[in-house]
Amino acid sequence: MFRALLVVLAAAAALPARAQQPPAQQPPPGEQPPATEIFKCRGADGHWTYTNDRREGEKMKCEVVTRQVNVAPAPPPQRATAPAARGGRPSEFPRESASERTTARERQRQILEQELANEQSALAKAKQDLAAQEAVRSGDERNYARVEERLQPYKDTVETHEKNVEALRRELNNLYR
Repeated sequence: MFRALLVVLAAAAALPARAQQPPAQQPPPGEQPPATEIFKCRGADGHWTYTNDRREGEKMKCEVVTRQVNVAPAPPPQRATAPAARGGRPSEFPRESASERTTARERQRQILEQELANEQSALAKAKQDLAAQEAVRSGDERNYARVEERLQPYKDTVETHEKNVEALRRELNNLYR
């Protein structure tokens, strides 16, 4: 398994190095560039290995998985236009007006307040459920540890809702800054 991983990593590392050959080593325009082949081989132990070594692929009677033709590197990027060079933004870049920003902040505030109200009602219900469970005593719970074990999920739920309420209040306070 480890050997197969090493072979795949070695093949992957060899691919980019071949694709970035300097133009002097590239074949003439009329000639085909060399192809990179990846072979999938089943070892004696039954595990699949991948290799880019043609001799090993022929020796183990592997099948070709991919055949990639190496190409010349991409041309260098064009020079930046004047608006993009000026401030990093083109002139037609969408800008948010003050009224749009206020509207978005108001929508965000309404959503947070609605989430806070929902979370507070869920907290109240979780506290009611915990109180109801604390009032119940069954005959097999003579040991206090068993009572605590039964109540723990209810306590966890209350704690989770309390943390959510705190987080929503913090977020609402940060919204007004």
